[in-house]
Amino acid sequence: MADRRLQVFYSVAKQLSFTKAAEQLFMTQPAVTFQVKQLEEHFSTRLFERSHGKIALTPAGRLVLDYAERILSLSGEMDTRIGELTGTMSGPLLLGASLTIAEFILPRILGEFKVEHPQVQAHMTVANSETIESRVADYALDLGLIESPSHLPGLHTQVCCDDELLMICSPGHHLARSRSVTPQQIINEPYVSRETGSGTRGFADNYFRDCNVSPDDMNIVMELGSLEAIKGVVETGMGISILSRATIAKELKLGTLVGIPLEPRFIRSLSLIYPKEKFRSKLLTTFAEFATARMKQLAAPG
Repeated sequence: MADRRLQVFYSVAKQLSFTKAAEQLFMTQPAVTFQVKQLEEHFSTRLFERSHGKIALTPAGRLVLDYAERILSLSGEMDTRIGELTGTMSGPLLLGASLTIAEFILPRILGEFKVEHPQVQAHMTVANSETIESRVADYALDLGLIESPSHLPGLHTQVCCDDELLMICSPGHHLARSRSVTPQQIINEPYVSRETGSGTRGFADNYFRDCNVSPDDMNIVMELGSLEAIKGVVETGMGISILSRATIAKELKLGTLVGIPLEPRFIRSLSLIYPKEKFRSKLLTTFAEFATARMKQLAAPG
């Protein structure tokens, strides 16, 4: 319902990038540039300063952004209210998820939700927990599913389920037959780690500190942002890693990896986050309840 030019301008202003706005809006960059140019012509003033490949809002741009936030919020709320009044549940659902959840948990949940609500169009952004938090806080995403509670004051955190992390190694590793392992036992083992900013990395670092082991003392031989890459490296016998049980179910069945519980047990919470101040539509509330219930079922033993 809101002016498309205003929607495009808002995305560019929040991202301060025509390229990122185009990706977010599923548009080409020339189309984004054209919409912004049309809005500038409407107001007869420049809304962005462009210099050395970077952009910044002009004073007029900052004023338009302030009004755009309020206009788009009210427009979206109106569309949602009318849709709820007529009994339909449709429209876009902009989700963000950290790597573990996006690859191994959320696809099944989205498929089941689509069967029940075929008019809903889900769009999923995959990034580490830190990035998803920022995008939800900027209203670029409706909801986020991350591997740790949010620490941003503008976000509400709702715990969905518990998730156990295991030490993984190849079947030929000297620790493969252990019933459990302690942080002290693995501190000198070649360790394949997730990248800084990932929920798994942050939780692992905190777990080691709680066990009186400094993360700086770990023998990190690689930092990888891909779960499949980590599993592939560990399968070669090059080292060990710590991953969610949900991510290694296939490898455990095939016998290509061994998963060993840590002592003390390493259990974290998977969380859903959303802005505290943003209006929550029936669609967002329904999906949040659906996803929370299904994640609890999927995380249950067996």
